[in-house]
Amino acid sequence: MVNDKKEWFTIEKIDESTFAISEYKHWEETHCFLLIGEDKSLLIDTGLGVANILEQVQNLTDKHVTAVTTHVHYDHFGGHKYFPDFYVHETEQEWINGGFPLTIEQVRNFLTEEPCDFPKDFDVNKYSLFKGVPTRVLRDKDSIELGGRTVRVLHTPGHSPGHICLYEESRGYLYTGDLVYMGDLFAYFPSTDPVAYMNSIKKLLPLSVKRILPAHHDLNVPLSIIRDMDKAFSGLYESGKLKHGSGTFHYSNFGIKL
Repeated sequence: MVNDKKEWFTIEKIDESTFAISEYKHWEETHCFLLIGEDKSLLIDTGLGVANILEQVQNLTDKHVTAVTTHVHYDHFGGHKYFPDFYVHETEQEWINGGFPLTIEQVRNFLTEEPCDFPKDFDVNKYSLFKGVPTRVLRDKDSIELGGRTVRVLHTPGHSPGHICLYEESRGYLYTGDLVYMGDLFAYFPSTDPVAYMNSIKKLLPLSVKRILPAHHDLNVPLSIIRDMDKAFSGLYESGKLKHGSGTFHYSNFGIKL
């Protein structure tokens, strides 16, 4: 099945200057977040890249837009081709410049893993991965200034080596990428590190969070999920099961796939 391209994205207002741009028509249900500051705007992730996310962004802001990558997986930097100004964590700058550890055939298989109502002009056989050099390389505890809004970088490896969460303390917003969301958490790929994942969850515990904004699935995430995940990961670690090949463990709002 195909659909009109303009319907591929869904826009949801978080507040007057923060928006979720979502791809609910794809099985991964990806979310990108547009933060509009006084001086510039920040787009957290750019999605799958199967439709032009820039058109959606331009309908919401006329300010300069910088893209920031929570991590270099195809469903998070697919639209980077529309944003020459982009940031990535130092650990994954080689991945985003052609060193991504999967073949394009593997990526296309992931993209079409479940039936999907793609835009009518999308051809999976022509789908390619973005390659580019970031305009800024991020490190843990860095800040991104937007003018009246400050976003702090938290290096949270585990799902990938250079995964970051972004914390906006003034609003209590925590943009969690693929570290925290409702659904099965992926820690089974060779490039994942289950113990690092556990430690990254622990890194979030001291934060004052009013809203969790994940990169996938339901946007209404209970704040208790961080402590629940900490308990789950710690329990697996203590029982010797927090390692690749242990299987999938299910909890109330999430699973851990090892």
